[in-house]
Amino acid sequence: MRKYYFTSESVTEGHPDKLCDTISDMILDECLKQDENARVAVETLAHKNTITIAGQITSQANFSIEQLVREKIKEIGFDDEKLDMDYRTCKINIDIAKQSLDIALGVDHGGAGDQGIIFGYACKETPEYMPYALSVAHQLAQKLTEVRKNKQIPYLRPDGKTQVTVEYEQDHPKRIEAIVISAQHLENISLEQIRKDIQEKVIDTTVDQKMIDFNTKIYINPTGRFVIGGPLGDTGLTGRKLIVDTYGGYSKHGGGAFSGKDPSKVDRSAAYMLRHIAKNIVANGYAIKCEIQVSYAIGVQEPLSIYVNTFGTGNKTDQELIALIQNKFDLTPNGMIAYLKLKRPIYSKTTNYGHFGKKDLEWEKIIDLS
Repeated sequence: MRKYYFTSESVTEGHPDKLCDTISDMILDECLKQDENARVAVETLAHKNTITIAGQITSQANFSIEQLVREKIKEIGFDDEKLDMDYRTCKINIDIAKQSLDIALGVDHGGAGDQGIIFGYACKETPEYMPYALSVAHQLAQKLTEVRKNKQIPYLRPDGKTQVTVEYEQDHPKRIEAIVISAQHLENISLEQIRKDIQEKVIDTTVDQKMIDFNTKIYINPTGRFVIGGPLGDTGLTGRKLIVDTYGGYSKHGGGAFSGKDPSKVDRSAAYMLRHIAKNIVANGYAIKCEIQVSYAIGVQEPLSIYVNTFGTGNKTDQELIALIQNKFDLTPNGMIAYLKLKRPIYSKTTNYGHFGKKDLEWEKIIDLS
């Protein structure tokens, strides 16, 4: 029987890159609350006790970016610049311009906001049609944040990462080979205490114990110390967690980030649409797993190409599935925006713990493709 191992990772909302994604998506949502036609492309950089926000916004929305940013940093839990960052004292630099008129020429007429290649993916490994290793890694990262905020493990700080390695047999998850958790913590907490608490309150309450056996390797804070974290420990930047955001490495990635971009950017809107289509191809029983790629040219409405791969698991040919997609779905930017209702301020829901596999997101709905 074919056996192999596959690993995926996730991060908490206090990871410096995710802090930046969160700020960028928060600004986008605030623009869309006031102006559904806002054009937004915002990047955030976090370094030590400084936040820098740059990009383009063309919108009638009026609000204080600095106030929103400080509130969000406080909500995440950064309140000590000696350990990570302090929402009260951090410096916030803002450099925002309007969208380039050259880009607007194409978008104003319903064309794609940029050229690009975009992928969507789904599989039957979990109830949410996501890869198993990534699903568990997200759950562990989310649990780390939960036990920190509800004071079950009161000495944890916001930064953290998780990683899960799964053993497969015949393309099915058989067992978990390894779990790695790195969690930022206050000083003077023993490593023994940290490992005991995370094992009992994070791993044991989150992971299916049938998937763990005597040979499963568990590493908790393997360096022995993780006190300095957040932007003080490592510079953060919007768009640096693309694989965490999507499919954990199980599927290809076109390279375009999501956070801080309004839906005229096909990097985001087409990725959501292709996830919706791939998920429904699997959910409707046409394949056990499915990957889709489309490509766009800036200013052009229709995609230049559509590619489907069911990895030999389909009961329809890939060409038949392409024809089904072309008949059922409008893959123009305006068509995708309207179908998925993407002009709403929904993006802060997507930022952390993956953009796919969550309930109550339009692209996760299952429909009848027959």
